[in-house]
Amino acid sequence: MTKKLVIVESPAKARTMSRMLKDGYTIKATMGHVRDLPEKKLGVDVENGFSPEYVVPRNKTKVIKEIKAAAKDASIIYLATDPDREGEAISWHLVQAAKLQNIPAKRVVFHEITQDAITEAFKHPKNINMKLVDAQQTRRILDRLVGYKISPILWRKVRKGLSAGRVQSVTVRMIVEREREIEGFVSVEYWTIEAELKKKSDKKFRALLIGSGGSKKISITDQEEAEKISADLKVAKYTVASVQQKSSPRQPVAPFITSTLQQEAWRKLRFSAKRTMAVAQGLYEGVDIGEAEPVGLITYMRTDSTNVAVQALTETRDYVAEKYGPNFVPKSPRIFKKKVKGAQEAHEAIRPTSTRREPAMLKEHLSAEQFRLYDLIWKRMVASQMEASIFDNVTVDIDAAAKSKKYLLRATTSTLAFPGFLILYSEGSDSDENGNGKATLPELAKGDALDLIKLFPEQHFTKPPSRYTEATLIKALEENGIGRPSTYAPTLSTIQDRDYVEKEKGNFKPKEMGFIVTDLLVDHFPQIVDISFTAQMEESLDQIAEGELEWIPTLKAFYDPFAETVEKAIAEMPKMKPADEPTDEVCEKCGSPMVIKQGRYGKFLSCSKYPECKNAKPLPSEIEAKCPRCGSNLVERRTKRKRVFYGCSAYPKCDFASWNKPLPVPCPECGGLLVSKGKDSAKCQKCNWEGSVEELGQGEKEGTV
Repeated sequence: MTKKLVIVESPAKARTMSRMLKDGYTIKATMGHVRDLPEKKLGVDVENGFSPEYVVPRNKTKVIKEIKAAAKDASIIYLATDPDREGEAISWHLVQAAKLQNIPAKRVVFHEITQDAITEAFKHPKNINMKLVDAQQTRRILDRLVGYKISPILWRKVRKGLSAGRVQSVTVRMIVEREREIEGFVSVEYWTIEAELKKKSDKKFRALLIGSGGSKKISITDQEEAEKISADLKVAKYTVASVQQKSSPRQPVAPFITSTLQQEAWRKLRFSAKRTMAVAQGLYEGVDIGEAEPVGLITYMRTDSTNVAVQALTETRDYVAEKYGPNFVPKSPRIFKKKVKGAQEAHEAIRPTSTRREPAMLKEHLSAEQFRLYDLIWKRMVASQMEASIFDNVTVDIDAAAKSKKYLLRATTSTLAFPGFLILYSEGSDSDENGNGKATLPELAKGDALDLIKLFPEQHFTKPPSRYTEATLIKALEENGIGRPSTYAPTLSTIQDRDYVEKEKGNFKPKEMGFIVTDLLVDHFPQIVDISFTAQMEESLDQIAEGELEWIPTLKAFYDPFAETVEKAIAEMPKMKPADEPTDEVCEKCGSPMVIKQGRYGKFLSCSKYPECKNAKPLPSEIEAKCPRCGSNLVERRTKRKRVFYGCSAYPKCDFASWNKPLPVPCPECGGLLVSKGKDSAKCQKCNWEGSVEELGQGEKEGTV
């Protein structure tokens, strides 16, 4: 029998597909990318067409060897990597790295891992789309040029181990600038006045003062003015000026795309973007739900398109009609227009692979996280194909005639008349799920006289803008065209791992390092951290993917002025004395804060009271992992006998220590701290999970930001 070799990225995806393809197919997983630019040099020939030098990482040589061996007996290779630029690039890199050019290789693309989708994809194989490969290569080379040229400057000027990147640096700048807005905000006093009224023996209700002297605007700036107006209102005669009644529909929102899923998962589930994508990946790649074989429960989770397949629309509308009745189904399917610039319309929205798989039916087969996220995705999709909710709104304007002036007050109420999609789902951050946010009003008519019961003047102060949360930051990145679906989660993780920002009560707050690096980049590399420039680069990448731009001229247009800026920055910086970098560490001799200074032989810790206190010591080497007890950075230390161990940088406040090297990725089971156990394995210190280090690397693919 002729053997057919299928290549995917992950073992989980391979297991699911193996049950669907059955006999005659051999499936191998690449475990992510199989080639990349070298770690210790630029790896891009900027003088000769930006030719990249790709290498196979040491941990991928075994994978390549196994795939080459399997390919010897194959008559055809099907490249079934994920349906995006990264997936396209992984397929292309594999063919090059494993030298498979002499074997027929076809690309199969599907957006869900179900029997029908797999069967259809293998009926219509394609060639590798080199436009998508070029776009991915351009992004990778751009990121390497920026990071490789700017990061060493940060090491010399600020601290070793820092990194700069197109998306990452702009994101940090947005958080820093928001913090400075908050710090510089001047609060302004203002007052509101509500009147409690009633019509004869009817129930009481409240109306808000909104205008005076014939104007429908009023501004009360201090207590004296509030008391003066209150005095007028106490003796005023109140009459209903108008009553307006109208019905208004509220339409459901579109099925999820990557950014809206990450936003909603934060609002409703408090999942970080990284956690959301990890859970979604498992739902996409396949879950054993007690059927004959594992099945993918959702469509591909990295997408910026709200398109939905006709078959899925029909199935969802049929389900709604059966479950809720025909009056809950719109006359025609809802088609949502794309809102994201550059959205790839060949993709689909994130939806259940079958609406018939209700969350409750799958609960026993899913982890708690999987169930909660699947429930959210399922409800959003079903609600998107339901009728609008209808609200009956009543607005009552009330004249208050005082001795010297006439005032205008307004009372409103909104009552849910028909639940529509709200019977199932309401978008996050709504405080009132059924839409009844205000007390109902009594029956009122124009000319009705009203009695004043009591006045409620209240002092307020304007508030500064809020810090970004996971949801609002992703929304801001999307609105500004910064990054793409696959970059949001790794970007948010990177800026925290690099100590640029931290979370405080769920909000992003810049750390001192974030301020320092942002200011340095704004001063010397303003274009790199410019929001509009970064967005233009994303548009250029989209145009390369569409075949509208060539990738080499695009890189040249960026690199030539960038190289000049780097040279200028290097020339200017030797003239500047490095500033002392603050730390959280305290001098054990005098109790003053310790700072990081730049000496002849590199950076070291010194007392900030120098020369009064001359305490100094070597700077501990930080590693990319956080203390499981207090969240501070972990550092490499040595005992008196020079034995290496890893401890909390907040010592002596926190005495956490480990002989085994902590790893930068959390435990896939409990989120606890993983430590290295031998050459290729890891163990969780919290739940004792053990596994392969290689498998832990299969999270977000486009992680270089």
